[in-house]
Amino acid sequence: LVHVTSVNWCRKATSQERSIQVDCSSSPVRFRLARLVRMKLLLKIAVLTAISLCLFQLANSQSSKNARGQGQQSLSEKVQQLLDMNTKRPVLRFNGNKFRDFVKSAPRNYSIIVMFTAMAPARQCVICRHAHDEYTIVANSYRYSQTYSNKLFFAMVDFDEGSDVFQMLRLNTAPVFIHFPPKGKPKPADTMDIQRVGVSAEVIGKWIQERTDIQIRIFRPPNYSATVAILMLSLFVGGFLYLRRNNLDFLYNKQMWALIAVVFCFAMVSGQMWNHIRSPPFVHKSQNGGIAYIHGSSQGQLVIETYIVMFLNAMIVLGMVLLTEAGWQNDHRKSKVTAIVGLFLVVVFFSLILSIFRSKAQGYPYR
Repeated sequence: LVHVTSVNWCRKATSQERSIQVDCSSSPVRFRLARLVRMKLLLKIAVLTAISLCLFQLANSQSSKNARGQGQQSLSEKVQQLLDMNTKRPVLRFNGNKFRDFVKSAPRNYSIIVMFTAMAPARQCVICRHAHDEYTIVANSYRYSQTYSNKLFFAMVDFDEGSDVFQMLRLNTAPVFIHFPPKGKPKPADTMDIQRVGVSAEVIGKWIQERTDIQIRIFRPPNYSATVAILMLSLFVGGFLYLRRNNLDFLYNKQMWALIAVVFCFAMVSGQMWNHIRSPPFVHKSQNGGIAYIHGSSQGQLVIETYIVMFLNAMIVLGMVLLTEAGWQNDHRKSKVTAIVGLFLVVVFFSLILSIFRSKAQGYPYR
């Protein structure tokens, strides 16, 4: 009986399993399985999307870091290139491309002084050569001083090598000195007023100190021309006195000593000693682009201005001498001509020297 019952129970279980297998192949179960598969697929897509977004964000942050690193490397490379060029020459020569790379483009943590000039002989810029020499003295003084660093550089742009730079900055005269600060654009005070202060090395160094707070002590190269001239003059005078040692009556000639004294007075009154102390330029550029022979300020003068004033004073003195001599002549006609010539010299050249004084001291009510 037990055996028959167990057999019957087994048969019932087998029939139930078959019914379950048959139910699994029915429509509702198949729908549930498909839904489960779709959910698993959507879950996989969501996971892959999240992973992709994370990877993209990581790559973007890494690229930005690389870009910042490249920017810093570009700045270090620029400074290193400037230092390498500065070891070869104190004044760097820039064309249009170099000017844009080292002056106009960022990043930049250094100041740079740029001289815009026209050195070609065809340009006929007389003052450009003298300004370049003074500018080179300043650059050399800074290059070999204890204050030298990578925070200040000296450069030059010639018109024939960088005419596009002149057009970019709207420059129509030369020479021009401009300070380009590390940040921002140059201000009006960053352009040196050479019409007022001139282009001597000492003046350029003082202007640079005002703009950058870097003090440059000017060291001029030794000039042996004056020493050689004095030595040659001494040899000439000594040789002349030796040859005329048996006849030295000319040393008692009053007219000769009077002439020497007058020439010395002319030289001192015209400002020759000031030129020896300050070393001003021979001529400089005027505001309209021409050549100025008279300095426009009472605080300065030019070398050629000294010679002009010396000549005017000499003509005035000559006129006074002729007026004096006219009164001692016995010939009335000759005395009259001498007086007229002397009066003409005094009136004309004294008027010229007054006009020069009025142009240099415009605030003085001298009419």
